[in-house]
Amino acid sequence: MNGILSVRQLSHKYNSDWAIRDINMEISHNGIIGLLGSNGAGKSTTMNIICGVLTPTEGTVQVNGFDIRTQPELAKKEIGFLPQTPPLYTDLTIDEYLRYCAEIRFIPPSKIRAAVEEVKERCAISHFSSRLIQNLSGGYRQRVGIAQAIIHKPRLVVMDEPTNGLDPNQLIEVRKLIREISLDHAVLFSSHILSEIHLLCKEIVMIEGGRVVFSDSMDAFDNYIQPHSLLMRMENPPQMGELLKVPGVTKVHFLTDKQVRVYFDGNEEITERLITAGVQQHWQVREVHLEKGLLDDIFKQLSTPSAKS
Repeated sequence: MNGILSVRQLSHKYNSDWAIRDINMEISHNGIIGLLGSNGAGKSTTMNIICGVLTPTEGTVQVNGFDIRTQPELAKKEIGFLPQTPPLYTDLTIDEYLRYCAEIRFIPPSKIRAAVEEVKERCAISHFSSRLIQNLSGGYRQRVGIAQAIIHKPRLVVMDEPTNGLDPNQLIEVRKLIREISLDHAVLFSSHILSEIHLLCKEIVMIEGGRVVFSDSMDAFDNYIQPHSLLMRMENPPQMGELLKVPGVTKVHFLTDKQVRVYFDGNEEITERLITAGVQQHWQVREVHLEKGLLDDIFKQLSTPSAKS
């Protein structure tokens, strides 16, 4: 059984400079896969090649088993693309625009009306069917852009920064819509905003400097940096000096009279040492919780040259 997306040793250069180098990626199931990277990292080049907009210098892309270079028509039938700026004709109504999108996606004429009605209902834009797109808010324009990307029911939907520029209410609505779409489609969700990737994605591919520097689950991404702090809650906490005497403890900060943040040098035995000291000195320890690395710290570490080598 063919995977939904297979990217192998993908490289592309503009003039003499490589924009991306040896990109590998596999998507085998529905859901939201995050494509993370800072501006200029190579995300847009990768997405444009996957969608058949650019021909790669090296490597292959297959969508639902079809090669984007040698079988472009068959491969593109399996792709829906929402660029960073939605490809809207703003002097058309929603109905006119979506009918046009259905036609260029080769949906049979007898099925166009049903396809348009279904996608309007799914994207919650039916009540604006006759409204000119230029008179829609940013959030509804984005919904129309998503509608054109899924009207032909592709296996893969590629979205480039789809939540940029939306207000908080629009953000919540568009995120909900993307989650719903991911139940029936594989969604490749590109962003440079860590919080957006973290909210929506269970898997992540991170590109920096044109190369993949991380490809794994979001849990693995969260745990990439070894914890160096923990929270302790005690009924009978000691003085700060007593905590600093525990081997490996480097700094102590009391958050409340019974909760403290303890920084340590990365020693894996620190939890056991603190609990042992707590039992011996009657601190009445109620909770010890290791703190994960902050997302920004992880992004910074993965973006350094040493991480890419």
